[in-house]
Amino acid sequence: MKLGSRALVVAMALGTAVSGLAATGTAVAQEAQGAAPVQWTKCADDVLAEIPAAQRERVTCANHPVPLDHRKPRGEKITIALMKSPATEPAGKIGSLFINPGGPGGAGLIYSAYGSSFFTPEIMKRFDLIGFDPRGVGRSAPLRCFKTQEEADEVFGRMSAIPVTRTQIRDTMDATEDYTDSCKRTAGPLLQHMSTEDVARDLDLLRQGVGDKQLTFVGFSYGTLLGATYANVFPQKSRALVLDGNVDPALRTSNGAEYDRQRAQGFELALDAFLKRCDAEGDKCAYSEGNPRAKFDEVRDALRKEPVTLPSGEVVTHSGYIGRVSGDLYAPTRFKALAAWLQAVYNVLHPSAAPAVQALPELAPPLANKHGMADVRAGVAGDAEYLSDDSYYGVNCTDKPFLRVPELFPFLASKWERESPTFGRQQAASDLLTCASWPVRHPDRYAGPWNKRTPNPVVVVGNYYDPATQYKFSERMVRQLGNARLISVDAFGHCILGDSAGADAAVTDYLVNLKAPANGQVFQPNAQPF
Repeated sequence: MKLGSRALVVAMALGTAVSGLAATGTAVAQEAQGAAPVQWTKCADDVLAEIPAAQRERVTCANHPVPLDHRKPRGEKITIALMKSPATEPAGKIGSLFINPGGPGGAGLIYSAYGSSFFTPEIMKRFDLIGFDPRGVGRSAPLRCFKTQEEADEVFGRMSAIPVTRTQIRDTMDATEDYTDSCKRTAGPLLQHMSTEDVARDLDLLRQGVGDKQLTFVGFSYGTLLGATYANVFPQKSRALVLDGNVDPALRTSNGAEYDRQRAQGFELALDAFLKRCDAEGDKCAYSEGNPRAKFDEVRDALRKEPVTLPSGEVVTHSGYIGRVSGDLYAPTRFKALAAWLQAVYNVLHPSAAPAVQALPELAPPLANKHGMADVRAGVAGDAEYLSDDSYYGVNCTDKPFLRVPELFPFLASKWERESPTFGRQQAASDLLTCASWPVRHPDRYAGPWNKRTPNPVVVVGNYYDPATQYKFSERMVRQLGNARLISVDAFGHCILGDSAGADAAVTDYLVNLKAPANGQVFQPNAQPF
């Protein structure tokens, strides 16, 4: 397997290993052996409770076995939870369409029941929609780093989402090492097999299990890395792949720190665009009076010293302020309410300029999308047993190489904060900090090449002001893939399918008729944020 020189240098320097699976006959052996057919049955009651009533009689579910270690296809098995929403016109069915909602750690099982939120009626007619929880996630052998909720609360309770003071930094660093130590003790053998390549190999067995000769797939956010990995490990098995809200696969798998540094910059770009749009909209935006950018920065810096209390009694902290903003940037439908909230916080610091108190609209939790589903589902909290999963770090700390020097965190957090004043420290306090002591020292993962040629072009979709996966990542994805087309949307928010008629029409023609859109088209969203 060939690596780019930069990736090879980083891999050698960080002591990481690149998977040799793609270079072996594993895939060939699996195909020759034949995957067992997926056995569809009635979904469990607790699963059905999460989907619309109209879908409950239509869907079926399965728990499909896959190898824990794909190098040992006859060894220990884990099961992958799937849900199928059948094509509405089965006589014209093309095949199955697999969906991954992102994360990593996004539980995708029920997404097939919400297909109308993302796909046109024509797609719903022609495909069985299949959602699944990837390995280690949700109902698919969840990766758990604690035995009880009390253990988890004790460790997480000592962490700060955005540690600023020396005490917060020290406590968060200590608790993070306790967390990764607990993962080493508790998570079991699955911890060694959480790479995106493992998920791609699971996906290929699922494809075989539903009887499709080639894969049709739509991946959102992190799901674009899964799609890109599949396209390069199984290029000839790729029928039609749509990647919406793209990562930069080469950077993500060669230099985790630089990838996350640029990710923080993407949030800054989206925030700046939001503040400029607010300023231009005037009275339509409750935060437009004065200079929105200057107001925002003043409040952010003031909250770094002490929190403020809104007339409603809500206490707004520095980390809460940044967390609310980063979450709301995912969804333009939240921008009006975000602007009103920002103005309310500003008014506390400038009471003489505040108008009469107005009630703020109530919102769903941050990161919620059209149906309350989130990019990362945290799991269900239990009174005794620990029922969440730790798949987010299980995947990212496997896929993304970081220097294994936790002591670098304070320096890099300060550096990133100077570059990205709102989101740099928050980003550093995630993977950069946790993966430095992750117990899988030599992860088995796929890190390129990314230029294998698929029979049909991969369709890459990117929003201009996507906060979580900035637009230039989509441009890089297209350049890195061996056969791809880019369509763009002049829109805010993270991912766009279902919210841009032009992009949806192009994707429909591609998925149904294999007609790839012309490269470089730019579409508009269905609705503007103000």
